[in-house]
Amino acid sequence: MRNIIIVVSLLILSVSAATLAVGQSDYQVISVTDGGTISGTVKWTGPVPRELEFPITKDPSICEVDGKKTASLERLIIGPENGVANAIVYLKNIHAGKALELPEQRRHLDQRHCRYIPHILLVPQNAVLSMQSSDATLHTIHMDGAASYNLPFPFPNQMSQRSMSTPGLVNLRCNGGHVWMNAEMMVVSHPYYAVTDESGRFEFTDVPAGTYQIVAWHEGWNLIGKEQAYDVLTERAVQRPVFSEPKTWEKSVTVNANSGSTVNFLIGNK
Repeated sequence: MRNIIIVVSLLILSVSAATLAVGQSDYQVISVTDGGTISGTVKWTGPVPRELEFPITKDPSICEVDGKKTASLERLIIGPENGVANAIVYLKNIHAGKALELPEQRRHLDQRHCRYIPHILLVPQNAVLSMQSSDATLHTIHMDGAASYNLPFPFPNQMSQRSMSTPGLVNLRCNGGHVWMNAEMMVVSHPYYAVTDESGRFEFTDVPAGTYQIVAWHEGWNLIGKEQAYDVLTERAVQRPVFSEPKTWEKSVTVNANSGSTVNFLIGNK
């Protein structure tokens, strides 16, 4: 029975990935003339939740910063004027526009003081993700979702690269016993994606005139439990945090030629 459930789950995941790939594969690069801009913010409303932290249970000499015995899980970062950092904002139904270019810093992952930096990655479909570790301990990058890898990093500053061929969401975790390490990567097939800054701001430029659906995506900020994981170095079972599902908010936006449009999102527990 268990094997049947596993097979069915794998089939569902395969179908979901294939559907996502088909839905996003029809983007065409065109010369955008008289394009417009979309800018705005993602802000928090309501009481601010307590920051999620997790005890540092391994390699304290490397993982602790300024003697702090816990690590932030970095799930919800609220900055000035309640701006929410690390939300992904994107256009949902755009089929033609400028060439696919995304910030380089979102395509390079470092492991430093037992943190993934940056916490949110944006990688173009069929582009390369570069990865390294700055820590003098064994880290692994375990990926599941639109990409599936388990990559060891036994030596500091040793670069590893992988091509991301399938669009979609990828969860990143450490199987080296540093169970609090977590990050999210979106592999995307068009350039109208942005990660909000520390004030919750985002902007798209050179958007062809038209009406679009714009989506704000957040990875989820609630800790709902723990699951058993495996430390590949000690060969022992460890407890890893489990988070709530990602959340999305959607609006319609009209872009006029040579004009700017503003879209603001309010997100919260309600």
